[in-house]
Amino acid sequence: MGTTGTWQSLRITTRAPGVAQVTMARPEVFNAFDETMIGELGAAFVALESDAAVRVIVLAGEGRHFSAGADLQWMQRASEASRQWNLDDARRFAAMLARIESCPKPVVARLQGAALGGGVGLTCACDVAVASEGASFSVSEARFGIIPAVIGPYVTNAVGKRQARRLALTTARIGAAEALAVGLVHAVVPEAGLDAAVDRVVADLLVGAPGAQREIKELFAQLEVGPITPEVRELTAHTIARVRGGDEAREGFAAFLAKRPASWVPEA
Repeated sequence: MGTTGTWQSLRITTRAPGVAQVTMARPEVFNAFDETMIGELGAAFVALESDAAVRVIVLAGEGRHFSAGADLQWMQRASEASRQWNLDDARRFAAMLARIESCPKPVVARLQGAALGGGVGLTCACDVAVASEGASFSVSEARFGIIPAVIGPYVTNAVGKRQARRLALTTARIGAAEALAVGLVHAVVPEAGLDAAVDRVVADLLVGAPGAQREIKELFAQLEVGPITPEVRELTAHTIARVRGGDEAREGFAAFLAKRPASWVPEA
């Protein structure tokens, strides 16, 4: 398992068998991202998607903080650039977040310190978010005269429209407990237990069949909160009918009846 090439702003390591960790490695600026990091994050997820040895991806930040969001020098350059430059740049950022959110493999965010602006967007693009008790979060863009446009859909999907609007309008910094309460993160643990908590989530994910997890992400991306229409019922019926006849389903039921681990479960 692994990726080739030299990374300027990331470290990609093997956290455990089947588990890759992508670490944002600009601790001197609290892992704020610029054009280089955005490009590298997108490229890293492309590479890891195609690596058959990778089952789960952990996204982390080096040092005291997960990510301070956009690099202010990058934002200053953007404020002085043409509208076309800004559009192209925003599209690259949007494509990177979409790449993480649509990754066919489960993605877990490991959160410590601050997650600000785009750092909140990264958090919301991951499938599962585990934070330390000292973590804090702020959708801070309005303080700089800009708006959380690209991250907006991800924040809204994570916490709902009204909470997302409140966070964006007030730019309030909330603690880990409140982030848990509104659904921004899924677990809050003491700082010393952060890696153990992430590893417990990873262990749960490795028990699931990789093909089934890919199907879950693809199906759930098409579902919205609201009426369960005939079209939605048909989508779900066709999906389970197809999946139920597949090799993973046959192996999963055979393993259960034989009281043995399925073939995709790592050896203890």
